[in-house]
Amino acid sequence: MTNMTMTNFHHALVLIGRIGFAALFLPSGIGKLVATGSAAGFIASKGLPLPQVLAIVSGVVEVVGALMLLVGWRTRWAALGLAAFTLFAAVLFHDYWAAPTAQVMFQRISFFKNLGIAGGLFVLAAFGPGRLSLEGRERG
Repeated sequence: MTNMTMTNFHHALVLIGRIGFAALFLPSGIGKLVATGSAAGFIASKGLPLPQVLAIVSGVVEVVGALMLLVGWRTRWAALGLAAFTLFAAVLFHDYWAAPTAQVMFQRISFFKNLGIAGGLFVLAAFGPGRLSLEGRERG
């Protein structure tokens, strides 16, 4: 393997990474769209306005973003959008610094997991979807 050339192995790893992100966001987004009331209740518990609308919007963002990553179409934009979404969720919903004592550890772990997920999405945005994607096919 050379330093600057992406090999078939690298392209396969990027595809596996994209599948992993889709496996995270797709069920979560579908869950928000199927159980909008439950998601809206959680959003409302954080004092955010229009919880029903935000539940639907967040579900759509997760489903559409996951599908874009999965097929490798407009991957950089999808990764950046999901990274922003994930950072937003980390700060608003995993605010361990304001959590009750019994929840601090769980919320801290969730917060830093979200930071890690966002970091991976930034790497995907930087390097792109690889050859095993719709974008890769378009480039030849």
